[in-house]
This record gives sequence, C-alpha cells and structure tokens, in this order.
Amino acid sequence: MAWRSRGLSNADLIRQLKEYGVIKSEAVAQALTATDRKFYVASNLNPYVDSPQRIGHGATISAPHMHAYALELLENHLKADSRVLDVGSGSGYLTACFARYIHAKENASGLVVGIEHHPELVKLGIKNIREDDASLIETGKVIMVEGDGRQGSKEHAPYDCIHVGAAAPETPTELINQLKPGGRMIIPVGPDGGTQYLEQYDKDSNGKVSNTRLMGVMYVPLTDLHT
Repeated sequence: MAWRSRGLSNADLIRQLKEYGVIKSEAVAQALTATDRKFYVASNLNPYVDSPQRIGHGATISAPHMHAYALELLENHLKADSRVLDVGSGSGYLTACFARYIHAKENASGLVVGIEHHPELVKLGIKNIREDDASLIETGKVIMVEGDGRQGSKEHAPYDCIHVGAAAPETPTELINQLKPGGRMIIPVGPDGGTQYLEQYDKDSNGKVSNTRLMGVMYVPLTDLHT
C-alpha cells in the first residue's frame, strides 16, 4: 500500500510511489523528485514517509500520495501558460511542485498562486520555497498571498487549475467563479471530523460546471483566520 512507503531519500520515496502505481505520469514523478520534501517538513520529522504531518497553526502537509494524486488529476490542465491557485498552500510544497511541473515545459510563462489565511503560514511557505529554490519566488513563478482561501485571489484570476488542500463544508462558490472555462478544481468537501469526499469540478467552454465525487478523504477544515 502507498502509505507503507518510507524512503531513505526523496528520490527513493518517489520511486516507491511509482512502484505502488500511485504515480503513473513521468512528468509528475519528475516534478515530485525535483521538490525535496525535506525543505517542507519540520526538522524533527521524517520527510520521506508517506503520511500527513503537522506544520503548525492547525495545518498539515498532506501525505505524498495525495500530492501525487492531485498533480495527476490536474495534469492535463497544467500547461506552459497556466495559472494555478493552491488554496491552503501551507508548507508551500505542492505550490512548488505545480511551478516545477509547469516550468519544465518549453517557453513556460505560467503562474502559481499559493494562498493562506494565517500570516505565519504565509511566512513559512515563503521560507520553505526559498530554501528549496529561491528563484521560484524571485522570478515570479510563485506568488504567496495572505487571505481567505474560500474567496480565492481575484487579482490573479481566472485559473486553469484550483487545488484546495483543506475541507470545506460545502464547495465555495467564489472558487468556481474564478475557474477559467475549460478549467478544473479539486477540493475536499465535508464537515470537520465528519464524512468528507475529494470532489472534482470541471467547467466547460460554455461555463457549465460538472461535479465528480472521487474518493473519501480526511482533511483539516478550510477556515479563515477567525473561524
């Protein structure tokens, strides 16, 4: 099983996830291999075990297999010029993975926006990404902002992809509004401590939205700084 994966290094972890069939795309594997989890996990924890880990302020970094799953679900929408919104960006890990996936493409000009409600988590994400590769921030490939993720980030909308890393009791309408026609959003939906499902929202070229329930999950709640 994927959650039995425990690598000796980042490359070893990704190799195991490929062997278990969690990672099927070579491009996804390359983005994950290039983004070493050691920069995004507390120093006293093992960064190469396939399990979620707390990063403080009520937030977690998801298990590696969930990050791989998210990248593969969004892969066809991650083009060289794509705009991506990572809601609940937390440690900054998946935000960096999105940027690396996009900018591995020729003549890439895409943008990844990470949004967090807690100022300390914004600082943490920036710090982690800078320690990993400061150029992701300095060249504008990644922008980290503070705000209520349920309201998205209108300044940089619309988005080809939206990933939400915390559970909403119901799907935030504003996020769907900021999704570009032809775009895709994945979001865990359900009450804190209750039954939650990872759901996929696709907006067609005419703006019609369809919803697909993917799997049962358990995430921390999507909140603002006060709730």
